[in-house]
Amino acid sequence: MRKVSLREFRIRGANALKTVPQGETVLLAGQKGPAYFLVPVLGDVATEERELRRAMAKASLRKSWRIAQGAGLDAMSDAEINAEIASTRKKRAHRKTK
Repeated sequence: MRKVSLREFRIRGANALKTVPQGETVLLAGQKGPAYFLVPVLGDVATEERELRRAMAKASLRKSWRIAQGAGLDAMSDAEINAEIASTRKKRAHRKTK
């Protein structure tokens, strides 16, 4: 995947993409990090959609990791994580029985 600055893409448009091989996904990155994906639609749209969904999932995970880190939850042990999961499942099961 190639990376092109968002500023360069806004100013130069198609010229900024000339160095990108045809059919390759492009990541447009701004000053605050990745901003957009340009995904070519060639032949098998399902393959391209899968790649886009994978990239979006990674971006979502990074956001979740930052939130967890800010809340201090990134240092939880496996036992603490399992206890939290069990507690949440127990609460959900209790709500369903009401």
